[in-house]
Amino acid sequence: MSVIYLLLTISIVVALVFFAAFIISVRSGQYDDSYTPSVRMLFEDEVVKTKAENSDTKIEKSIQLNKKQKL
Repeated sequence: MSVIYLLLTISIVVALVFFAAFIISVRSGQYDDSYTPSVRMLFEDEVVKTKAENSDTKIEKSIQLNKKQKL
């Protein structure tokens, strides 16, 4: 039974050490990302362009079909 108390104590100490290391790394800015926000704007523009191009081609195809049907 004493082994369980020993293992429980060791596991709590290890968990506290990892938690303290996590808090220290967050406060020191380890997880701050200064690169992605500056590049994210470029990726959003490309996604919007592809969606707009797809909708333009669909509109052009429907216009061509309408012209063929009228002839």
